[in-house]
Amino acid sequence: MTAPAKNQVIVLQPGYSHEDENDETAMRANCTCTLIRCRDGQNIIVDTMTAWDGDLLQSLLRHQGLEVEDIHVVVCTHGHSDHIGCNYLFKKARIHMVGACASNRDLYFDHLSSGDINEKKQLDTNGEVVVKRTPGHTLSCVSVIVQSTQLGGTVGIAGDLFERREDVEDDSIWRNAGSEDENSQRVERSKMGLLCDHIVPGHGPMFSLTTEMRVKLKRDAELS
Repeated sequence: MTAPAKNQVIVLQPGYSHEDENDETAMRANCTCTLIRCRDGQNIIVDTMTAWDGDLLQSLLRHQGLEVEDIHVVVCTHGHSDHIGCNYLFKKARIHMVGACASNRDLYFDHLSSGDINEKKQLDTNGEVVVKRTPGHTLSCVSVIVQSTQLGGTVGIAGDLFERREDVEDDSIWRNAGSEDENSQRVERSKMGLLCDHIVPGHGPMFSLTTEMRVKLKRDAELS
C-alpha cells in the first residue's frame, strides 16, 4: 500500500469512562485506540484496548486495509489494563512500548531512561513522530506527538493525561480518574497544549485546542 503524503492520525475507536448503570460502585471504561500511518510507510498503534477486544481491533484495522502483521510499533501510553489488552496481537512489531518501558520479546531497550523529562524517542525515519514522557496519571505515562499530519497541525495522543475534552474546563474529571502526581499532570497538560493543535485523550474522541483552552491549561499549571 502506498505511503500517505502526510502522517495520518486515525482514531479507530473513541474511548469512554463512566459509572456502571447497574452498580454505582463500579466503572465502565475502555481506552481510545489510535492508528498512525506514517508517511515513511510505518504503521503505529497507540493503546490497544482490553484483552476482550481482539476481534474488534482486527476488524477496525482491516477497515483501514491492514492486518495485525502490518503494525511496526505498539505504544501504550501507560500500563493500565484497558490500554494494553491486545498487545499480544502484534507479535511482528519491532518494538512494544508500555509507558516508558520498551521491549521486543525478552529484550528490553534503554529508551526514555536518561531522567531528562524532555527526552524523546523517534518512532519514524523522518523525525515527525516521537514519544515522550508525560507523567501524572501514572509516573511512567508517555504521549505520542505527530507532526505534519493530514489535519494540518500537530496531534498529541495523550492517553489519560487528558480523559476527554470536557476535563479542560472541569479538572475534577481527570483528577477523579486517578493521578499519581496531580502537579506533574497539570504541567504536562499545559506543555501538550502548547505543542499540539489537536489532542487524542484517553477516554474520548479527538478534539482541537482553542486559545481559551491553552490559557486555562497554562493557568492550571501555574497553580502547581
